[in-house]
Amino acid sequence: QVQLVESGGASVQAGGSLRLSCAVSGLTHSRYCMGWFRQAPGKEREGVAQIGYSGSTGYADSVKGRFTISEDNAKNTLYLQMNSLKPEDTGMYYCAARTPWCDFLRPALFGSWGQGTQVTVSS
Repeated sequence: QVQLVESGGASVQAGGSLRLSCAVSGLTHSRYCMGWFRQAPGKEREGVAQIGYSGSTGYADSVKGRFTISEDNAKNTLYLQMNSLKPEDTGMYYCAARTPWCDFLRPALFGSWGQGTQVTVSS
């Protein structure tokens, strides 16, 4: 069973940076896709970024050029580096996993989820 634990959320001012981490355990498939999603109050959960087992990445248009997804396989950790943060980036950020590969960045396609970490960006 895949277990995902996020950390790194905080309150920051607009223009600031944060790095989120997701500790991954129980992911035994050699082919997988890891993603970051976020959900603001009163809004649907939306995809932010994803990375496949081959290292290929994909981003939502709203974060391209500002966010970077990466993974450290030796540490079994997924990261999301967030720069130039905006108030509209505020929300609960979730780490998620699916197999066997990345496809559309949609929450319904991911079967394993973490509990989330809160990011608040003030203007």
